[in-house]
Amino acid sequence: MAHAAANSLAAFETALAMGATGLESDARSTADGLVVLHHDSRFRQPLPRLGTRKVRAARRADIPATVLSPEDLYDSCGTDFEFSVDIKDPDAAPGVVAAARRAGAESARRLWLCSGSVRSLEEWRERWSDVRLVLSTRRRRMEHGPERLAARLARNRIDAVNMPHADWTGGTAALFHRFGVLAFGWDAHHDRTLGELLDAGLDAVYSDHVDRMMSAIAAYYG
Repeated sequence: MAHAAANSLAAFETALAMGATGLESDARSTADGLVVLHHDSRFRQPLPRLGTRKVRAARRADIPATVLSPEDLYDSCGTDFEFSVDIKDPDAAPGVVAAARRAGAESARRLWLCSGSVRSLEEWRERWSDVRLVLSTRRRRMEHGPERLAARLARNRIDAVNMPHADWTGGTAALFHRFGVLAFGWDAHHDRTLGELLDAGLDAVYSDHVDRMMSAIAAYYG
């Protein structure tokens, strides 16, 4: 499974056209309780003199239409892709899940909610059984080591762990796989990095460079 980071409709559409099997973005809540997909906590207002504004402090109607909602994404790109969403505001999660469910049962099963909080993921698992859950973390944050973390994730039905490429080795990936937890790697922007992650046995890679990602996958599996 490959993911392409994107933040606009054109970028999402281009990534899928180039062969990416998944898309990635961040979800944030607006002041009136709606959800938008935006990597930054602030958006640029239409008039340059107005500068930027926090997404959370603005109503949806005040945010440019180029900032997509999950519904906009599904309406424009369909549902034939994995969708990895980093939940930046915890109260954005229900809106993302609802949008995926409205798009169809398969979309909900192909939705991957990401969080840096194991506790949040455990609460979401109790609430939603039909979506995938991903812990976004780093090796140095594993207070009791990767094996105990892998056991906890498996016990609570958290599907995957996502770490930056520098934190992964083949042995670490094998450890998580032994507990039935998938291994995802992000910040994979260079040919060498992509090759190393594939060699390590990772199940998904996140990259801003779809062409490099697809070339690396083709070379690895070809």
